[in-house]
Amino acid sequence: MTTEQHPAPGSNRMEKPDWLTLDQQLAVRTAANRLGEEFKGIYGPETIGRFIESSFDQFADRASVTRFLPLLAERWARQRLHALAKVEGLAHTGAPTVLFLCTHNAGRSQMALGFFNHHAGENAIAWSGGSEPGIEVNPAAVEAMAERGIDITSEFPKPWTDEVVRAADVVISMGCGDACPVFPGKRYEDWDIADPAGETLVDVRPIRDEVERRVLTLMSELGLTPVQTGDRA
Repeated sequence: MTTEQHPAPGSNRMEKPDWLTLDQQLAVRTAANRLGEEFKGIYGPETIGRFIESSFDQFADRASVTRFLPLLAERWARQRLHALAKVEGLAHTGAPTVLFLCTHNAGRSQMALGFFNHHAGENAIAWSGGSEPGIEVNPAAVEAMAERGIDITSEFPKPWTDEVVRAADVVISMGCGDACPVFPGKRYEDWDIADPAGETLVDVRPIRDEVERRVLTLMSELGLTPVQTGDRA
């Protein structure tokens, strides 16, 4: 395993940039405590602190997300910890896990994630990532998904990490080419889908529809039946 997966003990210092407000610093500490309770008995405070810190650092230089930095760090750290727990055999729901990858994690992979979560519900797990994460999710993609009744405004571009890729059962790449990570024992697919970056809503709609078609096909191949609206929590 990598050093990132097995943090050294005694390094839960949580140092943050001077521009982080006191409220935000408190939010980061609160997030660490919350994750500590959630993963109690699985990972200790040193591991939790390191994952929060490294997740925080991924977004620290993005001015447009500074306000929500603690929340983003907590959400991403939670995902990574769940992935690591699966990799290490410490927790596994038995549900298939699908990872959608593209270059910026701002368009295709976010739409695929939205459709997969919408149609699969709690019957599967889905994540997304990018080789060169953008600053925000493509507004045209957000609007196109909203037309289908799917809200992806809470999503954010992020890189993939070793533990997330290793935890996935299926890895779907869309345009990241040789940059996409490859590990043995996984199902890999490359979806040749146009990049919606810089396109208008009119142009993004057919891309959105193609993404949904492929997601539904993948679900069928995985033995997953689309969840009906009345079946959702």
